[in-house]
Amino acid sequence: MTTKMLDLMLDASMAAAKVIMDVYGRPFEAEAKSDGSPVTEADAAAEAVILQMLAPTGIPVLAEESVAAGRIPALGERFFVVDPLDGTKEFIKRNGEFTVNIALVEHGRPIMGVVLAPATGECFCGGPEGAFSCHGVGGQTERRSIRVDCAAPMRVVASRSHGHKALASLVETLKVESDVSVGSSLKFCLLARGDAQLYPRFTPTCEWDTAAGQAVLEAAGGVVITLDGEPLRYGKAANDFLNPFFVAASSLDLARRAAMQMREVETLPHQV
Repeated sequence: MTTKMLDLMLDASMAAAKVIMDVYGRPFEAEAKSDGSPVTEADAAAEAVILQMLAPTGIPVLAEESVAAGRIPALGERFFVVDPLDGTKEFIKRNGEFTVNIALVEHGRPIMGVVLAPATGECFCGGPEGAFSCHGVGGQTERRSIRVDCAAPMRVVASRSHGHKALASLVETLKVESDVSVGSSLKFCLLARGDAQLYPRFTPTCEWDTAAGQAVLEAAGGVVITLDGEPLRYGKAANDFLNPFFVAASSLDLARRAAMQMREVETLPHQV
């Protein structure tokens, strides 16, 4: 059942990717949503495809554009979390760093996830049996197992579109050797693949931004915790599905050290 569910999520992400690339290949316009974030016709079209493909499961779907339109299902203890086009800013910039995110959440924790980058076809999946990467557009290539790398020189992942000056203090304290900047949930995937070890998040995210990436990273041996040291959880309807600040890391020890430092720098007046 686990394999069939993950395959369905992967198939849905590939179908959405085709729709997204159809729009990407021609002129399109972006509009601002009520929260000021951009949206394009690709977001809605991709979400429609995903919802249609997931519907036979009967599992509720928490999807970004549906939420924006006020369509929020009763979630229960098991539900999908979908971002049909994560990194819309990157999509508009045409830099290729945008993804399709689909996660399955049980009891507040993401247990399966698929992150697919339509522009490159690169895909990352995670579940109870581990994490793997493949080429997921136009037919899957061989699945390759991936795992975090705690022994490599420490690299930190930061967002191209959401920088934060507190990052400099964190990097210095934790003796980070280098950094890499990438958009969307690909940040989680770089950690899962061992290309980086730390992703601190000082700026707001929603559940659909992180669920799939968290599932992939945790399946690869990594962790995602809030600044109080608790696992990042899902189904936070009372908070409009907003996440607290968090840290993703290749190990729990590193995550805890980073969270402690993030708590300290967040209290400094010049960082607020």
